[in-house]
Amino acid sequence: MLQELDVENYAVAEKPRIRFHAGLNLLTGETGSGKSIVVDALSLLLGARASAEVIRAGNPRARVAGIFEVTMTPALAELLDSSGLQAEQGELIVEREVLDSGKSRAYVNGRAVTLGFLRDLAPALGDIHGQHEQQDLFLNSTQLAMLDAFAGAGSAVEAIGEVYRRWRLAEKRLAELRGNEQERLRLLDLYRFQAREIEEAKLDAGEEQQLEQQRRILNNLSRVQQAAATAYDALYDSSVSAAAQVKNARRALEELERVDASVQPLLESLQTARAQIEDASLTMRAYLDRLEPDPERLEHIEDRLALIEKLKRKYGVTLEAVLAHGREAAQKADDLESSDRTIAQLEKEQQAAVEEYAALAAKLSRQRQTAAKKLETQVQKELASLAMPEASFEIAFQPVEAGTAGWTASGADRVAFLISANPGQPPRPLAQVASGGELSRITLALKSCLLTPPAKGRHTPSPRTLVFDEIDTGVGGRVAEALGQRLKALAESHQVLCVTHLPQVAGFADAHYFVEKREGGQQTFAEITELTPAQRVDELARMISGAKVTDAAVEHARQMLKTNRRKAG
Repeated sequence: MLQELDVENYAVAEKPRIRFHAGLNLLTGETGSGKSIVVDALSLLLGARASAEVIRAGNPRARVAGIFEVTMTPALAELLDSSGLQAEQGELIVEREVLDSGKSRAYVNGRAVTLGFLRDLAPALGDIHGQHEQQDLFLNSTQLAMLDAFAGAGSAVEAIGEVYRRWRLAEKRLAELRGNEQERLRLLDLYRFQAREIEEAKLDAGEEQQLEQQRRILNNLSRVQQAAATAYDALYDSSVSAAAQVKNARRALEELERVDASVQPLLESLQTARAQIEDASLTMRAYLDRLEPDPERLEHIEDRLALIEKLKRKYGVTLEAVLAHGREAAQKADDLESSDRTIAQLEKEQQAAVEEYAALAAKLSRQRQTAAKKLETQVQKELASLAMPEASFEIAFQPVEAGTAGWTASGADRVAFLISANPGQPPRPLAQVASGGELSRITLALKSCLLTPPAKGRHTPSPRTLVFDEIDTGVGGRVAEALGQRLKALAESHQVLCVTHLPQVAGFADAHYFVEKREGGQQTFAEITELTPAQRVDELARMISGAKVTDAAVEHARQMLKTNRRKAG
């Protein structure tokens, strides 16, 4: 549930902060007053794309923040854990900043998150329905998704999608292996040559660095010999070497020890130092003995490094990349050589996937058809309560191509929602039949069936924030009242936010907000105010009578609120 929405420099809204309530929250105001700002700002928190155009003129950024009370589910807990987040006392603070560069930043509980994370989080927070979503309802894919949601078939669709991907992968690999034989042989020769060339080079990881070091020594042999000889002399071979100095110091300390025994530890330290110097001297002597001119070795190193450089130009920027390419080429050659065996194995995998898919698709289709009958009945009941008692709603399962040609990641079914708004008219697809007002009611009926607490034995959806942006477009009078009653009923199990122009709908609000534009200092500001009971009467009267509020309109508004409270009680 959305507890609070904080908007800063968004469109004409400067700094409104709105506290929402459980139940039905209605927003009203004159046309163009900025009622949809709340819906648009909330959509940013649910992962909608951002544009710098929403930033209030003269400001570097816009900011939207919402405090949501959430119901912890295993899926939500897993999603939050994946980003190191948790709902503190059952609350999430979601923020979105839009910069004048067009870029945006998102945060959950103060931690930066990606836009994709917000979109994954959105189903646990809320659902926004507007004119765009009504157009989506015409799509068969949307209709199938709604049927699956009603049927609780999410896990079945996920399982069949995984099998579908395995089947298509096997099919793709088979097509590659069964391709042009001449091309297969050409590739086989190429991979064999590459693998053999790299194998015959007998490369070792780290070899290049060792060769580079040896080349540097041989190319600078005189300097190396001089430096090594100097070091050897300083350690051991000269009269003032470290070994000689330590020896002289030891003699002096031995003489001193006869008088003062406390210097014994120093004698032991010098003995250790002498042993270390002698070891270093022997190592340096051996190093000097190895420093001999070796033109043949230098030539071999140059040839070896030239070979490595050549292979690196052909197969990778590093020696490790060359070795990896050699292994890959050898594997590809083996795959091509054993293509017959590979094809046979892939054919088995493909056939197994086909059989598994067919079984899952048949089971899923039965689940969908059973759910479709129930959904038809429930939608018709909902439509009757929305002043469409004669409407007929059907879910048609359309034929698909035989065999695997008609398969998709969602199964082997195609469905179409059909509606007949008037008696004697055959049901037809929504896009062909439904007017704007009828489509609003059909949408609300479907949403109600998917979101209200279901019958025993079915999964109960977690309470969320449902946002309806002018869902009452094209309706009025008795139909508007029925629509308001349905929104009120839906608000018993979910928080509902609704932008409306109709007093018949606004009269059912649990919390009523008025949106208006004010001008000051050559600027325009949108203000959002939660109305008191007395202010509600005035606003409903304005909505009933227009610019000039009459006493009759005020009395009508009072009676409307009184009647609605009695119905709710």
